[in-house]
Amino acid sequence: MLLFALAVCAVCSVLVAGAAVALAERQKANQVLDRQKKILAVAGLMPEGAEWTAAKVGEVFRANIVPQVIELSTGLPVPGADALAFDQRAEARDPRASDKAPPNQAGIARLPRRALVYRQLEGGNHRNVILQVEGKGLWSTMHGFVALTPDLTRIEGLTFYEHGETPGLGAEVENPKWQALWKGRRPFDAEGRPVIEVIKGTAGPATTDPTRVDGLSGATITGRGVTHLLRFWLSERGYGPYLARLRAEGETP
Repeated sequence: MLLFALAVCAVCSVLVAGAAVALAERQKANQVLDRQKKILAVAGLMPEGAEWTAAKVGEVFRANIVPQVIELSTGLPVPGADALAFDQRAEARDPRASDKAPPNQAGIARLPRRALVYRQLEGGNHRNVILQVEGKGLWSTMHGFVALTPDLTRIEGLTFYEHGETPGLGAEVENPKWQALWKGRRPFDAEGRPVIEVIKGTAGPATTDPTRVDGLSGATITGRGVTHLLRFWLSERGYGPYLARLRAEGETP
């Protein structure tokens, strides 16, 4: 019986390992496709619930979105960097390509020295700025994208592509109705400091209560995590130098 059990375990291990190796490329391609969909959605280029083929997603993405690798500390582009092959999360995990993050409430341990940003094009001109963001929720690290309007004064959209928050509670960060509340909100105060926040309860409309967003019922810690991660990445510790460069160089209207 022991030998039989060992044989079954060995066979199953070989099958699982073989399947993992065989499907690795497909899984990676699906991850890239999902992120492209999220970027198009947060930029307002892909309607909610649209069933686009992978080919169409790729076509629309290439026609409208320009990725660029930047130095996070200066906001300057990295000469010769391959944006299509760049993996920001992998660099954050690599001690050779990242640094210990300063104390922060977003739960970020290491910061990559380089980051990947996206610009939306319209008629050959730059429009929305799309940034990768991440931070701790209740149970997981939440990974997503935030889009800012061309003048960097308003949020165009917010979406998450990976998290492990509680279904029906914290996982409502994926709810299109909640995500729609972010459009038009102001991320910064008059001095350029990030002030956007998810409150406990109901906020007013963007026109009268521009820096606050409705909380998630039963998910106060997840909502607080969204506040912390946005404030971190929009500050000088995150993409602040890049956003300052865009303003200084007149790349915003």
